[in-house]
Amino acid sequence: MFDSFPDVWQITLFSVLVALASTVLILPFGIVISWLLARKEWPLKTVVETCLFLPIVMPPVATGLILLKMFGRRGPIGGWLYERGVEIVFNWKGVLLAMAVMSFPLLVRSARTSFSAVSVRLEHIAATLGASRTKIIFTITIPLAWKGIVAGALLAFARALGEFGATILVAGNIPGRTQTLSLAIFNFVQLGKDEEAYKLLLITVCIAFGAVIISESLTRRRGAAS
Repeated sequence: MFDSFPDVWQITLFSVLVALASTVLILPFGIVISWLLARKEWPLKTVVETCLFLPIVMPPVATGLILLKMFGRRGPIGGWLYERGVEIVFNWKGVLLAMAVMSFPLLVRSARTSFSAVSVRLEHIAATLGASRTKIIFTITIPLAWKGIVAGALLAFARALGEFGATILVAGNIPGRTQTLSLAIFNFVQLGKDEEAYKLLLITVCIAFGAVIISESLTRRRGAAS
Protein backbone atom coordinates (compact mmCIF):
# COMPACT_ATOMS: atom_id res chain seq x y z
CA MET A 1 0.00 0.00 0.00
CA PHE A 2 2.85 2.36 0.81
CA ASP A 3 5.27 1.28 -1.93
CA SER A 4 4.35 4.31 -4.03
CA PHE A 5 5.32 6.64 -1.22
CA PRO A 6 8.61 5.66 0.46
CA ASP A 7 8.84 8.93 2.41
CA VAL A 8 5.98 7.65 4.58
CA TRP A 9 8.34 5.25 6.31
CA GLN A 10 11.02 7.88 6.84
CA ILE A 11 8.51 10.26 8.41
CA THR A 12 7.03 7.46 10.53
CA LEU A 13 10.40 6.20 11.71
CA PHE A 14 11.58 9.71 12.59
CA SER A 15 8.38 10.48 14.51
CA VAL A 16 8.37 7.21 16.44
CA LEU A 17 12.07 7.41 17.34
CA VAL A 18 11.87 11.00 18.58
CA ALA A 19 8.64 10.27 20.49
CA LEU A 20 10.32 7.28 22.13
CA ALA A 21 13.39 9.38 22.93
CA SER A 22 11.25 12.10 24.52
CA THR A 23 9.41 9.51 26.62
CA VAL A 24 12.66 7.99 27.84
CA LEU A 25 14.02 11.48 28.54
CA ILE A 26 11.09 12.58 30.70
CA LEU A 27 10.58 9.24 32.49
CA PRO A 28 13.11 9.64 35.34
CA PHE A 29 12.12 13.27 35.93
CA GLY A 30 8.46 12.33 35.80
CA ILE A 31 8.89 9.57 38.36
CA VAL A 32 10.74 11.83 40.79
CA ILE A 33 8.30 14.73 40.47
CA SER A 34 5.28 12.44 40.67
CA TRP A 35 6.59 10.89 43.86
CA LEU A 36 7.26 14.32 45.37
CA LEU A 37 3.75 15.49 44.49
CA ALA A 38 2.19 12.35 45.92
CA ARG A 39 4.25 12.02 49.08
CA LYS A 40 5.65 15.41 50.12
CA GLU A 41 4.34 18.82 51.09
CA TRP A 42 6.34 21.98 50.50
CA PRO A 43 5.71 25.72 50.07
CA LEU A 44 4.23 26.71 46.70
CA LYS A 45 3.52 23.07 45.84
CA THR A 46 0.19 24.06 44.28
CA VAL A 47 1.90 26.69 42.13
CA VAL A 48 4.51 24.22 40.91
CA GLU A 49 1.83 21.63 40.22
CA THR A 50 -0.20 24.15 38.26
CA CYS A 51 2.80 25.18 36.15
CA LEU A 52 3.53 21.52 35.36
CA PHE A 53 0.01 20.97 34.07
CA LEU A 54 -0.32 24.21 32.11
CA PRO A 55 0.72 22.61 28.78
CA ILE A 56 -2.40 20.45 28.97
CA VAL A 57 -4.78 23.43 28.91
CA MET A 58 -2.72 26.11 27.13
CA PRO A 59 -2.78 26.33 23.33
CA PRO A 60 0.20 24.28 22.09
CA VAL A 61 1.36 27.21 19.96
CA ALA A 62 1.53 29.34 23.12
CA THR A 63 3.74 26.74 24.78
CA GLY A 64 5.80 26.58 21.60
CA LEU A 65 6.27 30.34 21.61
CA ILE A 66 7.51 30.23 25.21
CA LEU A 67 9.96 27.45 24.32
CA LEU A 68 11.12 29.37 21.24
CA LYS A 69 11.84 32.47 23.32
CA MET A 70 13.67 30.44 25.96
CA PHE A 71 15.65 28.11 23.70
CA GLY A 72 16.18 30.28 20.62
CA ARG A 73 19.60 31.71 19.83
CA ARG A 74 18.76 34.91 21.69
CA GLY A 75 16.94 33.18 24.54
CA PRO A 76 18.36 32.87 28.07
CA ILE A 77 18.89 29.11 27.75
CA GLY A 78 19.25 28.75 23.99
CA GLY A 79 21.77 31.58 23.77
CA TRP A 80 23.95 30.01 26.44
CA LEU A 81 23.79 26.65 24.67
CA TYR A 82 24.44 28.19 21.25
CA GLU A 83 27.64 29.81 22.52
CA ARG A 84 28.78 26.29 23.41
CA GLY A 85 27.93 24.83 20.02
CA VAL A 86 24.51 23.40 20.81
CA GLU A 87 21.52 24.67 18.84
CA ILE A 88 18.06 23.53 19.90
CA VAL A 89 15.57 25.17 17.55
CA PHE A 90 14.74 24.18 13.97
CA ASN A 91 16.32 20.73 14.13
CA TRP A 92 15.50 17.35 15.67
CA LYS A 93 16.41 18.65 19.13
CA GLY A 94 13.58 21.18 18.85
CA VAL A 95 11.18 18.36 17.98
CA LEU A 96 12.41 16.41 20.99
CA LEU A 97 12.01 19.42 23.28
CA ALA A 98 8.47 20.17 22.11
CA MET A 99 7.39 16.55 22.43
CA ALA A 100 8.91 16.21 25.90
CA VAL A 101 7.32 19.39 27.28
CA MET A 102 3.87 18.68 25.85
CA SER A 103 3.76 15.03 26.96
CA PHE A 104 5.35 15.46 30.41
CA PRO A 105 2.11 16.41 32.26
CA LEU A 106 0.34 13.21 31.16
CA LEU A 107 3.14 11.09 32.60
CA VAL A 108 3.13 13.02 35.87
CA ARG A 109 -0.65 12.85 36.33
CA SER A 110 -0.79 9.09 35.85
CA ALA A 111 2.30 8.30 37.92
CA ARG A 112 1.26 10.65 40.73
CA THR A 113 -2.11 8.93 41.03
CA SER A 114 -0.40 5.56 41.09
CA PHE A 115 2.05 6.63 43.81
CA SER A 116 -0.82 8.02 45.88
CA ALA A 117 -2.55 4.64 45.72
CA VAL A 118 0.45 2.83 47.25
CA SER A 119 -0.18 2.15 50.92
CA VAL A 120 1.99 4.30 53.17
CA ARG A 121 1.64 1.59 55.81
CA LEU A 122 3.78 -0.78 53.74
CA GLU A 123 6.50 1.85 53.51
CA HIS A 124 6.35 2.45 57.26
CA ILE A 125 6.67 -1.27 57.95
CA ALA A 126 9.72 -1.47 55.71
CA ALA A 127 11.23 1.55 57.48
CA THR A 128 10.74 -0.07 60.91
CA LEU A 129 12.61 -3.11 59.58
CA GLY A 130 15.60 -0.92 58.79
CA ALA A 131 15.10 -0.25 55.07
CA SER A 132 16.46 3.06 53.82
CA ARG A 133 14.26 5.58 52.00
CA THR A 134 15.96 4.78 48.70
CA LYS A 135 15.50 1.04 49.18
CA ILE A 136 11.84 1.52 50.07
CA ILE A 137 11.22 3.56 46.92
CA PHE A 138 12.91 1.07 44.60
CA THR A 139 11.71 -2.16 46.23
CA ILE A 140 8.21 -1.22 47.38
CA THR A 141 6.85 2.07 46.04
CA ILE A 142 7.88 1.89 42.38
CA PRO A 143 7.12 -1.85 41.96
CA LEU A 144 3.61 -1.28 43.35
CA ALA A 145 3.09 1.81 41.19
CA TRP A 146 4.58 0.43 37.98
CA LYS A 147 1.27 0.06 36.15
CA GLY A 148 0.48 3.74 36.53
CA ILE A 149 4.01 4.71 35.51
CA VAL A 150 3.88 2.57 32.36
CA ALA A 151 0.36 3.78 31.56
CA GLY A 152 1.54 7.37 31.89
CA ALA A 153 4.58 6.68 29.72
CA LEU A 154 2.37 5.21 27.00
CA LEU A 155 0.06 8.22 27.11
CA ALA A 156 3.08 10.50 26.97
CA PHE A 157 4.39 8.62 23.93
CA ALA A 158 1.01 8.88 22.17
CA ARG A 159 0.81 12.60 22.97
CA ALA A 160 4.36 13.16 21.73
CA LEU A 161 3.57 11.34 18.51
CA GLY A 162 0.63 13.63 17.83
CA GLU A 163 2.32 16.89 18.83
CA PHE A 164 1.87 19.71 16.32
CA GLY A 165 1.50 23.26 17.62
CA ALA A 166 4.61 23.56 19.78
CA THR A 167 6.70 21.58 17.31
CA ILE A 168 5.99 23.78 14.30
CA LEU A 169 7.12 26.87 16.24
CA VAL A 170 10.21 25.37 17.87
CA ALA A 171 11.40 23.10 15.06
CA GLY A 172 9.55 24.23 11.95
CA ASN A 173 8.17 21.92 9.28
CA ILE A 174 11.31 20.97 7.37
CA PRO A 175 10.94 17.80 5.23
CA GLY A 176 13.60 15.25 6.02
CA ARG A 177 14.76 17.16 9.13
CA THR A 178 11.93 18.06 11.49
CA GLN A 179 8.78 16.84 9.75
CA THR A 180 6.78 14.53 11.99
CA LEU A 181 3.60 12.60 11.23
CA SER A 182 1.29 15.41 12.31
CA LEU A 183 3.27 18.06 10.47
CA ALA A 184 3.41 15.94 7.33
CA ILE A 185 -0.35 15.32 7.42
CA PHE A 186 -0.94 19.07 7.65
CA ASN A 187 1.54 19.72 4.85
CA PHE A 188 0.00 17.16 2.48
CA VAL A 189 -3.52 18.43 3.12
CA GLN A 190 -2.34 21.97 2.32
CA LEU A 191 -0.80 20.70 -0.92
CA GLY A 192 -3.90 18.74 -1.88
CA LYS A 193 -2.13 15.39 -1.55
CA ASP A 194 -4.97 13.68 0.26
CA GLU A 195 -3.83 10.13 -0.49
CA GLU A 196 -0.49 10.65 1.22
CA ALA A 197 -2.21 12.41 4.14
CA TYR A 198 -4.59 9.49 4.65
CA LYS A 199 -1.72 7.00 4.62
CA LEU A 200 -0.02 8.90 7.42
CA LEU A 201 -3.34 9.30 9.21
CA LEU A 202 -3.85 5.53 9.22
CA ILE A 203 -0.39 4.93 10.65
CA THR A 204 -0.89 7.59 13.31
CA VAL A 205 -4.26 6.20 14.38
CA CYS A 206 -2.93 2.64 14.60
CA ILE A 207 0.09 3.57 16.74
CA ALA A 208 -1.88 5.91 19.00
CA PHE A 209 -4.72 3.40 19.38
CA GLY A 210 -2.29 0.68 20.45
CA ALA A 211 -0.59 2.94 23.01
CA VAL A 212 -3.85 4.22 24.49
CA ILE A 213 -5.59 0.85 24.71
CA ILE A 214 -2.63 -0.68 26.55
CA SER A 215 -2.52 2.32 28.87
CA GLU A 216 -6.24 2.02 29.63
CA SER A 217 -5.87 -1.70 30.24
CA LEU A 218 -3.14 -1.08 32.78
CA THR A 219 -5.20 1.64 34.43
CA ARG A 220 -8.21 -0.68 34.81
CA ARG A 221 -6.03 -3.43 36.27
CA ARG A 222 -4.52 -0.94 38.71
CA GLY A 223 -8.00 0.12 39.80
CA ALA A 224 -9.13 -3.48 40.21
CA ALA A 225 -6.04 -4.36 42.23
CA SER A 226 -6.55 -1.43 44.61
